Amino acid sequence: MVNRRGESRLGCLVMLLILALGAYLAVDFGEAYFRYYQFKDAMGQEARFAMDKTDAQITTRLSSLADTLQLPAGAELITITRSPAIITISSDYDEVIRLPLKKERVIHFHPSALSRL
Repeated sequence: MVNRRGESRLGCLVMLLILALGAYLAVDFGEAYFRYYQFKDAMGQEARFAMDKTDAQITTRLSSLADTLQLPAGAELITITRSPAIITISSDYDEVIRLPLKKERVIHFHPSALSRL
């Protein structure tokens, strides 16, 4: 007899297992990138309103945000460069993503923002 309904014994189970593994990995990577974009957006906002603030105030606000977002060590080290017309705010940090089978993936992030004064 020919199986015409597309049924198989392991096909559905294997596909569900692959989807579950993909979702498991996507959550960890997604969280890391989401925190990066939040931090970068805050840097852009601080750069846009930098005329009214000192470098120390900007550094304090962004360092506390890095702590709030639970970013890894190094993210709170903010570099601010001012020229008469432009301000640049940046940081560097590495995020470690734990994978199955005791493997790790290190992602380097370099959020930065540039704005005219």
